[in-house]
Amino acid sequence: MKTLDLIDSFSEFKEFKNIDRETLMHILEEIFRSALAKRYGTEDNFDIIVNIDKGDLEIFRNRLIVEDGKLTDDKREIEYSEAIKIESDFEVGEELSEPIYMSEFGRREILAIRQNLVGKIQDYEKSLIFQKYKERVGEIIIGEVYQPWNKEILVLDEEKMELVLPKSEQIPTDHYRKGDNLRAVVLKVEMRNNNPVIILSRTSPIFLERLLESEVPEIYDGLITIKNVVRVPGERAKVTVESYDDRIDPVGSCVGVKGGRIHGIVRELRNESIDVINYTPRVDVMIQRALSPAKISSIRIDEENKKAEVFMAPDQVSLAIGKGGSNIKLASKLVGYEIEVYRDTDEDFDDVDLQEFNDEIEQWVIDELVKIGCDTAKSVLALSKQELVNRTDLEEETIDNVLQVLQAEFEE
Repeated sequence: MKTLDLIDSFSEFKEFKNIDRETLMHILEEIFRSALAKRYGTEDNFDIIVNIDKGDLEIFRNRLIVEDGKLTDDKREIEYSEAIKIESDFEVGEELSEPIYMSEFGRREILAIRQNLVGKIQDYEKSLIFQKYKERVGEIIIGEVYQPWNKEILVLDEEKMELVLPKSEQIPTDHYRKGDNLRAVVLKVEMRNNNPVIILSRTSPIFLERLLESEVPEIYDGLITIKNVVRVPGERAKVTVESYDDRIDPVGSCVGVKGGRIHGIVRELRNESIDVINYTPRVDVMIQRALSPAKISSIRIDEENKKAEVFMAPDQVSLAIGKGGSNIKLASKLVGYEIEVYRDTDEDFDDVDLQEFNDEIEQWVIDELVKIGCDTAKSVLALSKQELVNRTDLEEETIDNVLQVLQAEFEE
């Protein structure tokens, strides 16, 4: 059989190392049976022999020899007079096995077969990739940065498969160059235009969870359980852990001697501060631990509405809230309650956070006041104008404006 055009195709197919030999032969046979059915009207009476290594293929058409004039199915039968033209010693009732040569197919038919083969093999390869990474969702992979772009980074795995790390899934301070090694978790796998797209993430809480598993043997072995992980990528994270073995300190095990275990993770996450917290089912205790290092005076829990009012000394409020509100936001997510912080003083709890005046007072002015410990309206008003001038870099005119705005809040 002249298969010159197809030998090149077989050579290409052998490069698909993820496809096993049996599957490849099955695909080839399926494609040729389809082509034969189109040309001859049937395919079940053909034998197809594929030799992938040699790039060779043989096709035999099988038909039953019947007496002349007794032909009922010209697709599966052949008259005796026609059969003996092929081989003279045939007899009625025997099966004629006749080779089909590629020369019998037109150029367009051969081209269509080749294109169909290439398409089927590529589709199968894509489905294998999709399935492989679908099963690896949630796993950490180590890849090589192939091409860093503004909106995403193209990463190659150990088999040179292309993976994508979008900008939205990068830690804000991440910076990679071509050739750098990169660690990330497989976030999801999608099919776009019939192509598998593997999305990586370094901001997902799952990434931190997997890093802890890799660094803390007790987690990997199941002696310590990670209950929850919340993050502000690159800034702060909170992790609750629990051990059912009283002999194991879950927090100490995660942190390690002199922070040896957690430091490697912190470096990987671009100096993200990680608070490891001992889990408890008691909401009030959990809130106290989540708001650490702030010290809490008392808590009111509204279980029905999932809200908590937390009271603490004025000097603890800024610690509880954290930079940009990150600490209290993460604590709320970790516990599953909306947490509101109040100053525990003899005064009425009608003080107002300075941030609520950012539509009347510029943010940089508010920041200057927060630096000296004045993060509420009343804490600013408690100081004289001269004290505010001496302790901040603000001009008298600016301070006058601030005092006017804050005093107006309480005039009623």
